[in-house]
This record gives sequence, C-alpha cells and structure tokens, in this order.
Amino acid sequence: MQTANWLDLFNQVLQQLPLTLLMVMISLVFALILGFTLATIRIQQIKLLSSIVSIYISFIRSTPLLLQLFLVYFALPQLLLIVHIDINHFSRLFFVILAFTLHTGAYLSEIIRAGYQSVDYQQIEAGLSIGLTYPRILKEIILPQALRNSIPNLTTQIIELVKDTSLAFTIGIIDMMGQVKLIIGNNYGLGMLEVYIVISIVYWMIALVIQGIFTFIDKRAQKPYHI
Repeated sequence: MQTANWLDLFNQVLQQLPLTLLMVMISLVFALILGFTLATIRIQQIKLLSSIVSIYISFIRSTPLLLQLFLVYFALPQLLLIVHIDINHFSRLFFVILAFTLHTGAYLSEIIRAGYQSVDYQQIEAGLSIGLTYPRILKEIILPQALRNSIPNLTTQIIELVKDTSLAFTIGIIDMMGQVKLIIGNNYGLGMLEVYIVISIVYWMIALVIQGIFTFIDKRAQKPYHI
C-alpha cells in the first residue's frame, strides 16, 4: 500500500479524534465526581447508602460495558417515561457520556477508596496528636499520599476509558471507531487490514501519551513530602 494511502487513512480516522477526546474528557470529569462521592459514602460507611453503593459497584463490575450502554440508551428512557419524563429526544452523545460516567465512576470509586486506605492510620493519629483538625489532616496528609498511591491505577482506568469509547459507534456515534466502520463500509470491506492497523496505532499513541503524562506526574509526586 502506498504511503499516500496510509496518510489518507490516518487523516480520515483522526478527523474524529476531537469527538473521541471530548467523550473521554467529559466522562472523566463526571466520573471523578461520582467516584469521589461513592468512595466517601463507603469510607464513611453511611448506613443504607453504603449498601446501595456496594450493590451498584458490584453490578457495574460484573456486567459488560456494552450491556450497560444499551441499558442506558434503550431501557432508561422507557423507565423514565413511567414517571412522565421524556428523554428520548436527547442527543446520543448524552447517553454515551452517561453510560461511560456510570461505568468509570464505579471503578474510580474503588481506586480512590483503595488510595485512602493505603495511608497508614498512624499518620492520622500523629496529626491529631499535634493538634491538627481532621480537614487539615485530610488535605495535608491523606489526600497527597492517597492520590500519589492511586496514580498507577488511575492511569490504567483512563486508558480503559479511551478504549471504551470505541463502543460508542454501536448506538450511532461517529467517533474514530465509527469512522473506521464507515471507511470499511464505503470500500465494501476492501482495505480492512490497513484500516484496523491505523486505528490500532492511533489508540496506542493516545495510550502512550497518557502513560507519559502520568509517569511525569508520578515522578514529581515521589519527591519527599513534608507536613
């Protein structure tokens, strides 16, 4: 295959990169908010809510993301119609972001909770013994270490979110994977190998960039910490 054809394929696929990154960024922001909320509920062991959150996380971790996407896109509007709320006219992008948020938020909550629990409780006791308030201990002792300890898992989850966006085409979103399907369809299946090689390289490059960013952050975070 000629170099010009390869470049043309990359160009066609990358045309939808902004949409893919938009889905990732918006979903990640809302997933972090959801993750912190769920993690706080479980850490504080709030009665009833903690049990509900545990069931929710168990469901998310035990079912395929594709099924969750279909439930959000097809089932949720039907359920809301029962209480006279009509969201059938909402953009498909809304349902995709909602599904990715609910999915990723559950995993992030466990990452955040594990990061919190990784901080030695003796450090909290030490902070209390010298007169620090719990909010200050949380800000200056727990959160810096918890976030630092969570960087590897957080990196993996963000990369997973990028890969998850490849399912958006199943409900009609033309992101990078949707563009790949269009290219193959327009060519009647010809050049399928080349197209899949191109999209694989694009996802790989995105993952490498994310890994590079968080490796840099991790190295900076490894500097000695002082209260």
